[in-house]
Amino acid sequence: MEQLGYSALWSSGRFQPGIHPLFSELLAGTDHAVVATGILSVWINDPAAVAAQVESFGARGERFLLGIGASHAPVVEPTGQRYARPLTKVREFLRGLGAATPAVVNDRRIVAALRPKMLRLAAEESLGAHPYFVPVEHTARARELLGPGPVLAPEVAVVLDADAERARSAARSHTTGYLGLENYANNLVALGWPHDDLPHGGSDRLVDAIVPHGNAAAVARRLREHLEAGADHVSVQVVREGGRDFPLEEYRELAAELF
Repeated sequence: MEQLGYSALWSSGRFQPGIHPLFSELLAGTDHAVVATGILSVWINDPAAVAAQVESFGARGERFLLGIGASHAPVVEPTGQRYARPLTKVREFLRGLGAATPAVVNDRRIVAALRPKMLRLAAEESLGAHPYFVPVEHTARARELLGPGPVLAPEVAVVLDADAERARSAARSHTTGYLGLENYANNLVALGWPHDDLPHGGSDRLVDAIVPHGNAAAVARRLREHLEAGADHVSVQVVREGGRDFPLEEYRELAAELF
């Protein structure tokens, strides 16, 4: 992936305590790419312990970006915790990272943010924002709210398939679960999407807005729309229906169009 031209490798922080060993492996297996958690949950981690893990990466850790976020009630509450005041929880976690010895300073951390209050917190107390599951109009609004300084790095899921019907079927394997999460659904409604567009994995119009599809050239054009709307960096998630193998060939096709 690094050799293909991708400048950062993002992976789920997974809903478990600590930074998964995968991130150490990614740092060891690359020379210059940023390695980022997208995201580490603030509900099941201790900021001081996380800061100690970041420090343990040594010199390679200069390429590590700690992405943190508030996750979702259906994920958090089965652990016995009450999902309440997520903005406060994220703020406290960021301040814990800053108070740790050694600290994880602002430019070494980024916040999963969708709505204005979380976006402002991301701008004030981290490198910037890493929105997930957003159409391009969210990128434009987020940049307007963040201003010119903070980093804006949205994640965009894509399907490389020129057959629209087949591509939307694959896309709905991604959208269906996320549209059942209140944070994402409410964010889309706040952007002006009607409630009628949300059920059953999303209307065709919504699916096309959230998950660009087509051949590599068409998908690359859609990804560039986020850059034109104000993103500094776009995290690309290739979606395959029912497939669990890493889609290296699709990333290779995209790289030929992007870099």
